[in-house]
Amino acid sequence: MRKFTVQMAVSGLALCGLGAGVFAQQAAGPIARYEMRAETMSGLGGMGGGGGMGAAMAMAFGGAPKAQHMLWLDLGSSRAAADGKPKAEHFMPAGAKLGKSVLLRSPEPSKPAPRERTEPQEKDFQRPKGRMLIFWGCGEHAPKGQPVVIDFSKLAAGQVPPGLFTTTVPMDRWVSPSSSKTYGYWPGDDGKSAKPDSALPGTHRVAGNYSPEMAFTLAKDFMAPLNASNTLQPGGATLLRWGAVPDATGYYAMIIGGKQSGRGGDMADMVWWSSSASRQFGGGLQDWMAPATVAKLVTDKTVLSPQTTTCTVPAEVKAAAPDFMFGTLHAYGPEESFAYPPRPADPKVKWVPEWTARIRHRSTTGFLVGMDGFGAGAAVDGEQPRPACKSKKRGLGGMLGGAIGGALGVPTGDGC
Repeated sequence: MRKFTVQMAVSGLALCGLGAGVFAQQAAGPIARYEMRAETMSGLGGMGGGGGMGAAMAMAFGGAPKAQHMLWLDLGSSRAAADGKPKAEHFMPAGAKLGKSVLLRSPEPSKPAPRERTEPQEKDFQRPKGRMLIFWGCGEHAPKGQPVVIDFSKLAAGQVPPGLFTTTVPMDRWVSPSSSKTYGYWPGDDGKSAKPDSALPGTHRVAGNYSPEMAFTLAKDFMAPLNASNTLQPGGATLLRWGAVPDATGYYAMIIGGKQSGRGGDMADMVWWSSSASRQFGGGLQDWMAPATVAKLVTDKTVLSPQTTTCTVPAEVKAAAPDFMFGTLHAYGPEESFAYPPRPADPKVKWVPEWTARIRHRSTTGFLVGMDGFGAGAAVDGEQPRPACKSKKRGLGGMLGGAIGGALGVPTGDGC
């Protein structure tokens, strides 16, 4: 799953005030930038962390796979290794259960680097058949003006529907091969990955031959898993409920559904709904967001507040997608940031950091609407999960891939 993000990767310059005597602190870019992303994945999302067929079978009998911990590391530097052979390692506390260290792999110059984050391009889009119906907002019924209907037959070949992805939540500029002279990432090919009982708090050290050595102490661990349920209401709406997650800064839900044409399982309509009070889809909402960014989005009701634990999906969404509905729910989490040397308190003193490092958190769950046993997660508030439905659902992967090139954030094998 390609994920899209929103915020500057390095602490920016302080804004210059208008009054006399207020100075903008000058700052130089660091030699190296290090970024960590920590995610707890539950429900159908947890199956992507290694549950496989065993997890699917357990869910078919009313169970749920154990929540997975996922961790991604990215190091970017303006230096090159003196011997032309870049090497870097991340040494973690014993609680991480990843051994002495993990090796940050640098891609070969002749091969494209994995996990490069880019805007969806026209070449990534393959025109599907049928229509896309777009809904948004929590409530028993969709308000006037919904859904917005996109008729794929009326689009030029290869054209991404205009206005499909949000432009008000800009994507973050993460560390990447294109922004670094030398780049390293993990997971790579060392066979290691975070475990359900891996823990992050403690001393971390990153050392290599193309960047300054970094040392910092993390206080925040992986977030708690999201436990969600969904219940069809008498009027046709669907009530989403989830348990509050400590440290959550806000929540965002999204549902993708479909109506089959009856001809070989092709989709007649694709339905897309988000919990935002306005028409906001994709973009940075699908990635790790800074707490300050989330706070602003909570204020304008793009993101649900951290006190919110329910959202009603309008009845019109289920009516438009009678064959299946797949949902994802994000709990955005905290951030820890570090720099050496630290930013001077005196704004008149120029700041020249050697390195910066940060870690962001989120918790994500995936579920099938109307089928609590398949991906709704564990029980909410002590409830027992209901037995799984045995209805046959088809066409999810093909419809999503054909419609928007997998850019909606549906879980995939690499977890990105």
